[in-house]
Order: sequence, then C-alpha cells, then structure tokens
Amino acid sequence: QVQLVESGGGSVQAGGSLRLTCEGSGYTYIASCMAWFRQAPGKEREGVASIDTDGKTAYAVSVKGRFTISQDNAKNTLYLQIDSAKPEDTAMYYCAIEPVPAARYCKGLNGNFAHWGQGTQVTVSS
Repeated sequence: QVQLVESGGGSVQAGGSLRLTCEGSGYTYIASCMAWFRQAPGKEREGVASIDTDGKTAYAVSVKGRFTISQDNAKNTLYLQIDSAKPEDTAMYYCAIEPVPAARYCKGLNGNFAHWGQGTQVTVSS
C-alpha cells in the first residue's frame, strides 16, 4: 500500500524559510514523477514544483527562484525548500507521486498523480 507522509510545515514570518519533507513507503518504482501541490482556503489546488527520477524539475512561476524541489530516491523521500516565503504561500501543501515506465514520460505538474499525502500546513505571516 502506497503511503506518502508530509512533515515540516509550520508558521514562519515573511522572508523566512521552511523545509517540507514527504516520506514514501509501500512501493518500489522503476521511475516516477513526484510533485508538490498546495491549496489555500477558498482557492483551487495548484501545482508548485515537480521532479522526475532523473532529477528534471519544473516550477510554478509564482515560486520559481524561491522554492527548490529535491529528492532522495534511495529513501523514497521528497523535499521542498521554501525560501523568501510570502504570505501568499500560506496553504496546505501536498506531495504526490506517479509511477511511470521511464522519466521521459513525466509531464511535470500536469502528470496523472495516483497517490497523495495528507498534507502539511504552511502559514506565512506578514
């Protein structure tokens, strides 16, 4: 059974930093696409950043240059480094994974993510 567990959320002042972690278990994939999404109250869920097994990354325009996605494939762990946080980054953050035959099949934030975590809350105060 695939499980994704996020951690690392919390409260931070504008300009501060947080590191989110997503620990995966219950699977061994030849290749996969992983991503972070977020959803603020009253807003639609939006993609934040994605990464494939080969390390190719993609970012939403709103976070590019401030957020960094990374992974440890050996540990099935995904990370999101949030720097220069802004109040508009306040949201519940979710990680997601899509197994694929090879990294080239990943479609960045437009992938068909089959498994999701329960989320971790990030609150940025001004």
